[in-house]
Amino acid sequence: MTDCGCERARADLEEYLRNEICKTEQSDIREHLENCPACQDEAHVARTLTEAVQRACHEQAPEQVRLQVLARLREVQAAH
Repeated sequence: MTDCGCERARADLEEYLRNEICKTEQSDIREHLENCPACQDEAHVARTLTEAVQRACHEQAPEQVRLQVLARLREVQAAH
């Protein structure tokens, strides 16, 4: 493993927190975060913000809208 540096760790932080990067990059960023208090702080803020947004976004579409979307998807799939 190699320390990816603050700039790269911060640039890829959101993807890292959502597990949307390859395992090698994930390992490099994890290693950097373990050894960099400034980036640890930034990761903590980003993680806290992401969790707050996720908690606030538990709304569901009305049942009728959901059924209309599913029906339309089935029509499109049947046409192909």
